Amino acid sequence: MSETTNTRFTPRIFSGIQPSGGLTLGNYLGALKRFAALQGSGSETVYCIVDLHAITVWQDPDVLRQRIREGAAAFMASGVDPRQSILFNQSQVSAHAEMAWLFNTVARVGWMYRMTQFKDKAGKNSENASLGLLAYPALMAADILTYQATAVPVGEDQKQHLELTRDIAAKFNHDYKIEHFPITEPLIEGVATRVMSLRDGSKKMSKSDPSDASRINLTDDADAIAQKIRKARTDADPLPGSIEGLKDRPEARNLVNIFAALADQTPDEVLARFEGQGFGAFKPALAEVAVEALSPITRKMSEFMDDPAEIDRILGDGADRADEVATPILERTKEIMGLLRSRS
Repeated sequence: MSETTNTRFTPRIFSGIQPSGGLTLGNYLGALKRFAALQGSGSETVYCIVDLHAITVWQDPDVLRQRIREGAAAFMASGVDPRQSILFNQSQVSAHAEMAWLFNTVARVGWMYRMTQFKDKAGKNSENASLGLLAYPALMAADILTYQATAVPVGEDQKQHLELTRDIAAKFNHDYKIEHFPITEPLIEGVATRVMSLRDGSKKMSKSDPSDASRINLTDDADAIAQKIRKARTDADPLPGSIEGLKDRPEARNLVNIFAALADQTPDEVLARFEGQGFGAFKPALAEVAVEALSPITRKMSEFMDDPAEIDRILGDGADRADEVATPILERTKEIMGLLRSRS
């Protein structure tokens, strides 16, 4: 199905984050900030805390509940308006799990074994990995196609999964000779959405890094943010006048990209300001920009987390709205496959 065929579907953007806790600057620039910016873009926006994905590995129930609420707080603190977007947690909308099973019958086993994230997470002892971890990409496809989403913001680590979603949609449409699912298009990431470690510019910023100094957490206060930026690894050379001059300087490029993304500028605009200067001048300016951008998010997250009942109410309302979109699409999918309609 061609790109133009997607015009017959309601323009709709879907994305989600796992409730894994410890959200970082990388999550904000790579996902949350973009999600907020996409509101009012002419497409419906559907955002999800994907808690069914989280349980592909064992989770402490009390911790998981807390992290689901923390994820919702991070969405809202970053500018996602639950009145303007649909915001919910995945497990409250049963259509996700039902559609995932239908897609398990469409997807091929070989497709799943080729997923690099399964190889990375399962490691050498893949026989002991959960079946859910192997089938994770089919659930991700269900998350997207249950809403007939026409676009998904993606980072480098999710591009392969979106390709599989497109393969599942295309195979379903071909097998049943009907254009039921769109071939979902990627929304390519912009400046600094792949944020790297403050201690190693070759590695992605991650909450799993044993060094807390490698990342800026969304819960860090202003002093912690400034200190981490001050201690971030750099080099001794002055900054060049264009981003091409940072080709072989990963730590310097990472900090410039972070500055650009937080300040809503291009890297070249940032470098035009700091050309010829060293990091003794650049880092304090970056710390100021980071504190200005992130402190309000930290404060708002704390305020939301002080009222868990309100978070639960918002997620429940979002789940009801999501269900209104998802259920008719699921029922039509089952009908196409020859299954009897659910009793009302």
